[in-house]
Amino acid sequence: MKSVTGFVQAEAAHIRQSELCASCHTLITQAFGPGGEVIGSLPEQMNYQEWQHSAFNKEGRSCQSCHMPATPGPIRASSVLGDARDTMAQHVFVGGNAFMVRMFNRYRTELGITALPSELEATARATIRQLQQDTATLSLSTPELTGGALRFTVDIRNLTGHKFPTGYPSRRTWLHVIVRDPRGAAVFESGAIDENGSIAGNDSDADPKRFEPHYADITRPDQVQIYEPILGDRASVPTTGLLTATQYLKDNRLLPRGFDKRTAAAEVGVYGEATSDANFGSGGDRVRYAVEVPASGTYRVEVELRYQTIGYRWAHNLDGYDAPEPQRFVTYYRSMSSNSSVVVATVAAQLTADRP
Repeated sequence: MKSVTGFVQAEAAHIRQSELCASCHTLITQAFGPGGEVIGSLPEQMNYQEWQHSAFNKEGRSCQSCHMPATPGPIRASSVLGDARDTMAQHVFVGGNAFMVRMFNRYRTELGITALPSELEATARATIRQLQQDTATLSLSTPELTGGALRFTVDIRNLTGHKFPTGYPSRRTWLHVIVRDPRGAAVFESGAIDENGSIAGNDSDADPKRFEPHYADITRPDQVQIYEPILGDRASVPTTGLLTATQYLKDNRLLPRGFDKRTAAAEVGVYGEATSDANFGSGGDRVRYAVEVPASGTYRVEVELRYQTIGYRWAHNLDGYDAPEPQRFVTYYRSMSSNSSVVVATVAAQLTADRP
């Protein structure tokens, strides 16, 4: 910097602190009534407060430790007259939003994007790499055939220092579970993703006034475990409009390790059926499945944890707005919806059993 600009850079301790990230990622929105009056507010982004209530804070692991990972040295601070350092933080700042980065790249001319295509794609790939390596893991119990049903449990562990997903509330992650019979045919499927970006069986994607509850047990294909925030207006009707949202009707996003849902402040609380689910808590969740199967033989259970930056309902609630900006966005979303989700983790197991 000195050789190019004449300025001498100085270290600032606050750059290493999570509070720096909180200055942008703490966001409280206001809701307005028909006369323009303020009728409520919503803690829309609470990444920092979620981290504060987690083990990551107690252990001294900052936001920067994940989003600005250190590269071991010796490494030169710059290519021109750079001094060698023992370590250096990477200025990558990736989160989980590869979908929008690729949308910018695809429609770069219309949007006036000046970054190079290769630069945007590199960021998208780095984002997906973080999602698949540092976000969550799955484990699956050994399936058992009892009472005519194949029974198994799925455990999801949140590896992040905040809720997963966190940030803007259009994001969701869910379990896609398939049980295959001895011929390989699917006899049960919960959470399949459609080409249009919707999730099969999800009440919210089918009807804007409904939403899928949190489940401790799943026995039917139309029951889908979706970890998401559902916003509500003053009348407790689901909404995706931040100008009308005053509350959370559901928030079962996966909790970070060390997060106690019983003592969490309301702004980072758990809402809906997950509050009473003993298997939903610090570090993740456990879901029990019981699937009726028709015969004896070898059954295979396949599980994916999928993540979507912009859920189907969040995009298509914009359909009714007769304005160029929302219409253009919905057009972009439709053109890319078949690739709107990312597989974060997978696990599989099989059972060979004979009916009694």
